[in-house]
Amino acid sequence: MTGNPGIIAAPQPSTAAATAEQAVPTGGGDDGTAPDAALGLAAAVRRSAELEEAIARDPGRFQVSTGDRPTGRLHLGHYFGTLHNRVRLQDLGVGMTVVIADYQVLTDRDVATRLAEHVEELVLDYLAAGIDPARSTVFTHSAVPELNQLLLPFLSLVSVAELSRNPTVKDEIAQSRRSAVSGLMFTYPAHQAADILFCKAGLVPVGQDQLPHLELTRTIARRFNHRYGAAGAPVFPEPEALLSAAPLLLGTDGTKMSKSRGNAIALAASADETARLIRGSKTDAERHISYEPQTRPEVSSLVLLTALCLGRDPREVAEEIGGSGAAALKAAATEAVNEYLAPMRARRAAHAADRGHLRRVLREGNERAREVARTTLAEVRAAMDSVF
Repeated sequence: MTGNPGIIAAPQPSTAAATAEQAVPTGGGDDGTAPDAALGLAAAVRRSAELEEAIARDPGRFQVSTGDRPTGRLHLGHYFGTLHNRVRLQDLGVGMTVVIADYQVLTDRDVATRLAEHVEELVLDYLAAGIDPARSTVFTHSAVPELNQLLLPFLSLVSVAELSRNPTVKDEIAQSRRSAVSGLMFTYPAHQAADILFCKAGLVPVGQDQLPHLELTRTIARRFNHRYGAAGAPVFPEPEALLSAAPLLLGTDGTKMSKSRGNAIALAASADETARLIRGSKTDAERHISYEPQTRPEVSSLVLLTALCLGRDPREVAEEIGGSGAAALKAAATEAVNEYLAPMRARRAAHAADRGHLRRVLREGNERAREVARTTLAEVRAAMDSVF
């Protein structure tokens, strides 16, 4: 899933009243169709602030679900984009479910042939970043058949046109560089809706560009409730967007940091490798360092990375470096990143020495996720009158 919305939070079933209190009118039709227009950005920002306040007041009311596709080691863009926030919510006391979407990499033959290795590397990155398996459920798609069974009724509720318009599918098709698209890749949006809805998630932290993706999940939930739910007793919530303020970090070549582009700084990279990658990062010809993301994206991304690792304002960091130039900026970034990652590297090395522990984390997480999925699937089958 990275391409997946990222983090999904929902009040636990015992807080149905709170869920109703938090609901936002969407303007959807009585026939289960999508609303005429999504919430305006300003309204979504206001609503996100309210939701953050609710989480701060009573984090135990919320359950978070998030995930990634096991396509390689996670990098700094992943960490500051999603992992850091997951750990923050977990540490606040919010419950967490993390799906490793191994079924969604079957479309990539090179990745699929090394699937076990990629799954273990992903678990290592999670543990190193601070995901605690005692408080968070980490599981794989392939181990929870009940979740995947939701895909069939969900697919019956959306059209081919709706799937093809989904930003995730468009991005996957563009990056695959293939003349034909597999049926599995086409079903990504419905599969990701199952990831969100199997645990009755009601909140989805996303970036502004991912709001259209969330709308398809909301549409599936709405249509299922209209077709199969009893009056006043919907089977699924319509998840709300929790807008993420995740920073955009560019890769070493000045484009979006991505595993597939080979321009990322992996969390597992050594101190020397990190220094080499930062030294080779693209900047610009202007000597004076400033933080201007719109006009100086490459320089500003390095400034931002340095500031994030130091816990400081990027404008202050840029002002301190000033006329010392790109070399000084890269030196500051290298020192800040290596110091920040040092504890993660130590945790990663400790966990990597016990591969059996990684398998235990998955085995126990798979069992917990299956229990949740069984309950939801039983409710779905009862609603569809397909219990025989």
